[in-house]
Amino acid sequence: MQGKIVKGIAGFYYVHTTAGVIECKAKGIFRKDKIKPLVGDNVEIEFVDESGSTGNIVEILPRKNALIRPAAANIDQALVIFAIVRPNPNYNLLDRFLITMEKQSLPCVICFNKKDIAAKEDAQELIRAYGGCGYQVLFVSGTMQQGIREIRTYLEGKTTVVAGPSGVGKSTIINALYPQANMETGEISRKIERGKHTTRHAQLFALSDDTFIMDTPGFTSLSLGDMEKEELQSFYPEFAEYERNCRFGGCAHISEPVCGVKDALAQGKISRVRYDNYAVLYEELKNRKKY
Repeated sequence: MQGKIVKGIAGFYYVHTTAGVIECKAKGIFRKDKIKPLVGDNVEIEFVDESGSTGNIVEILPRKNALIRPAAANIDQALVIFAIVRPNPNYNLLDRFLITMEKQSLPCVICFNKKDIAAKEDAQELIRAYGGCGYQVLFVSGTMQQGIREIRTYLEGKTTVVAGPSGVGKSTIINALYPQANMETGEISRKIERGKHTTRHAQLFALSDDTFIMDTPGFTSLSLGDMEKEELQSFYPEFAEYERNCRFGGCAHISEPVCGVKDALAQGKISRVRYDNYAVLYEELKNRKKY
């Protein structure tokens, strides 16, 4: 029987199949070949008891992709969730999330939560900052279940990783999309004797047989890893149309004279928030020690 790994913990893998979720162990051959099953892997399993409640993973089917953080396979896109207020969005962290996902070739949808307690001006500021940079931007309230149907249309038929810092209402949105999430997390947590209120591991929830969402631990900081400073501007797609007006090829858009990007910034065509984040991240990469 084939299925998809929705949770892996302490050597056990929970595989979503048409017969339900089956608790499995991985065959020793994977260790020998140094292959570790990942959440999101499509696998072939065989049952080890007559009740069909436990099994072994006997084959990992070819992967579309494999992410490093979170460690997962066959992910189609990212839903990046931040709050409009309480807490106010950390724009620098948001850009780090977007860059981290794009580095792994994942399209992103930005979801701003808590619109029920935010002022209209707060949302307009976010639209000005992120509406013109090529991402789909949604405004929702997980608590009031506003915009949940719209989120679902973007998830349909895909496996989506849900990412964002702690405190932005990520769990509320996941529970609105999939009310059983809390219960399932609790069941598995009781098995491993851990609390269910903090996401410690990547976990997939099946909204349908072809639609999955993956909860991930909340992040407070994200390193850009081994990226070179020259690569950074490619993650700010709104710069591209103005770069032809730069005097120098390979313009960094920081201190060069006659820069099309800085001209567009001065004319309000590029978001000040986004440009300031770019400049901060550029300096961080420029000053990073290499060992």
